[in-house]
Amino acid sequence: QVQLVESGGGLVQPGGSLRLSCEASGSILGVNVMGWYRQHPGKQRELVAHITNVGGTFYANAVKGRFIISRDNAKNTVYLQMDSLKPEDTAVYYCKLVLRGIWEFWGQGTQVTVSS
Repeated sequence: QVQLVESGGGLVQPGGSLRLSCEASGSILGVNVMGWYRQHPGKQRELVAHITNVGGTFYANAVKGRFIISRDNAKNTVYLQMDSLKPEDTAVYYCKLVLRGIWEFWGQGTQVTVSS
């Protein structure tokens, strides 16, 4: 069974930076995609960015140029470097793993608050 553990959320002022981490425990060998989603209060969860096991990336338009997703396959960990944060980035951020295109796993979520 795969478990995802997120860390790195918190409170930051507008224009600041945060780095989220998500470590997967268990075996995730094979084709997989790790990504970050976020959910604003009262809204549906939305994709922020994802990265494949060979390094292909995708970013939502709202975060292009400000966020960078990366991963360390040896540590089964994905990162989200968030710069130039805006109040509208405030949300609960979730890590997601899709393994071999079949199995989906979610982290518990971490709160990011951008406020002065």
